[in-house]
Amino acid sequence: MLYDIIVVGGGPAGLTAALYARRANKTVLVIEKASFGGQITYSPKVENIPGFLEVTGNEFAEKLVEQVLEQGADVESAEVLSVRDDGKTKTVVTDGGEFTAKALVIATGAKHRLLGLPHEEDLIGEGISFCAVCDGAFYKDKTVAVIGGGNSALQEALLLSELAKEVHVIQNLDFLTGEQKLQEQLSLKNNVTITLGTVIAAVKGDTTLTGITLQRTADGEKTELALDGMFVAIGLIPQNEPFANLITLDERGYAAAGEDCRTPTAGVFTAGDCRQKRIRQVATAAADGAVAALAACDYVDAL
Repeated sequence: MLYDIIVVGGGPAGLTAALYARRANKTVLVIEKASFGGQITYSPKVENIPGFLEVTGNEFAEKLVEQVLEQGADVESAEVLSVRDDGKTKTVVTDGGEFTAKALVIATGAKHRLLGLPHEEDLIGEGISFCAVCDGAFYKDKTVAVIGGGNSALQEALLLSELAKEVHVIQNLDFLTGEQKLQEQLSLKNNVTITLGTVIAAVKGDTTLTGITLQRTADGEKTELALDGMFVAIGLIPQNEPFANLITLDERGYAAAGEDCRTPTAGVFTAGDCRQKRIRQVATAAADGAVAALAACDYVDAL
């Protein structure tokens, strides 16, 4: 079958793109390699999505998928390996077969870089988080740690310092790498402790995070730190490798596309966290999905 539009990625950006494309009466296939919903599914409670007082990430993802299926989109669980640009069509090669469309929306998102510790992934959403804007309110008057020393980590720590009782910033290097202004702002916070030259050796807790083991890099000395929550801010990894022949990537691997979501390849659009952007939230991902879908619809109509 020749689809009008194939959307790669089943997070808020991709599902919104599919929704808008179907509303424009285009045939749509959504390809997702893991679980639908994207990073939002790691959040046990979300309060900043328009229209919901609160909702779990999983519930929100389920509603999105239900809405897209009700509109008549097809879905396929497969990993995209590469894409062939055949001019007026694009062939998406997956581990489950090949699929062809007139236009392609890349909405593969970015995954958070993990520490690589045993049991770490089991505690995501159960004390381990990646977004203070999303989850910081759950730790009001509690003790939290921010792992990392770059701009993102320092910004997370500043936000959390207004909510939490104690904030521990833990950096593996002997210095912070974030902007000097952020460092100065953080140094004025009485409830923030900065620990340098230290790595996380282990996470503690069976079903919820209870603490971490710290290891000093200079001498290997280990100490225990009791925590209610931990925010990992050591970078994101955009999922754009299979599309490098079609789109321009910046030095960090993000799609170099503007707010119009267009790429240098005709008929190929990008949306959501895999795109260069400053704000990565559900609302901005959904906005990208709508923009990319409507641009793809215009492209298909002009063929």
